[in-house]
Amino acid sequence: MSMSMSNTICWVDIPVVDVDRAIGFYSAVLGAEIAKQSHEGHAFGLLPHADNNVSGCLVTMPDRKPSENGPLVYLSVEGRLEEASQAAQEHGGKIVQGKHPLGPYGYRVIILDTEGNRVALHSQKA
Repeated sequence: MSMSMSNTICWVDIPVVDVDRAIGFYSAVLGAEIAKQSHEGHAFGLLPHADNNVSGCLVTMPDRKPSENGPLVYLSVEGRLEEASQAAQEHGGKIVQGKHPLGPYGYRVIILDTEGNRVALHSQKA
């Protein structure tokens, strides 16, 4: 693999109904502050990112609605899988599928967020 190869997934817009509620939920689950920003009068929550890592935002979109039936987005909670799962439940989310191994690819928990999206929490370490 070439070091200059870019990520296959470069960004994700996570559709939400209530930006502030979603920011509170994801801040707790990720254990990091989600920055609320605005562009041309449209507010969104910018997920943590640095350098060239893949990230995304929490955003209301008239043509997209939260869903548990669309693509499954994996969010890294490296070394914090239990803590992140607990935070999801304490902040209004639900566990859809508890912690389970992904072979050599680590572990995941599938949650339903406060907005109605199905999201995977991922960690290499159990």
